[in-house]
Amino acid sequence: MTAIAEADVAAELRVCVARTDEEVAAALRLRHQVFVQELGARGTAEAGLECDAFDAHCRHLIVREGPRGAVVGTYRVLMPQGARAIGRLYAEGEFDLGRLAPIRDDLVELGRACVRADHRGGPVLMLLWGALSALLADSGHRYLIGCVSVPMADGGRLAADLYRRLADTHLAGESLRVWPRARLPLETLAPLPSPAPLPPLLKGYLRAGARLLGEPHHDADFGCADLPLLLNVDALSARYRRRFGV
Repeated sequence: MTAIAEADVAAELRVCVARTDEEVAAALRLRHQVFVQELGARGTAEAGLECDAFDAHCRHLIVREGPRGAVVGTYRVLMPQGARAIGRLYAEGEFDLGRLAPIRDDLVELGRACVRADHRGGPVLMLLWGALSALLADSGHRYLIGCVSVPMADGGRLAADLYRRLADTHLAGESLRVWPRARLPLETLAPLPSPAPLPPLLKGYLRAGARLLGEPHHDADFGCADLPLLLNVDALSARYRRRFGV
């Protein structure tokens, strides 16, 4: 794989693939700050790091404030060879992925996307998407699978509402459907009084052309509901192709 060149943008932000143990640790510390300290995830922290067994098999995209500044955004990417090494995808702990077997060798898994609070709503997420596109162009793999996490502070009403809205317009065909292992009881959750804004990560997936794979999984450790999404790189929207050169 050719190296991903670092990209300079406003405020001296730079994006790259973490190359050293120190850079990976910085990404894990940011994840601890966001997922554990800010969002209250449990059972995943060790010495100020949010980590699990998958991290050693993943590539970690990071956005820094300058060449040696703090890491303010990260995304981890599990390539098919990494999934074979560990024996499964992370998503298999949350969903029955049996129907995706025909595309497993072409399936890249995304996860643990997070951005420091003071950089949300800015260019960090777009930088991560650009670096991801470069990874895909180098690898030749055709499919991305990932989840968008929705907080459960309201008991799941927001997640249920998002699922119902997206199921009408973005649900994948039966051949790609997956099933949650801890299903959110959608039928018991009342609709919101008015539609809530889409989370930025979810909006990015949908604009790129992603499809919803099924109902949300309730992740009790992270206090969220996960919506499973699949993106066929061949069908990547023209807008994203122009922006990222895929």
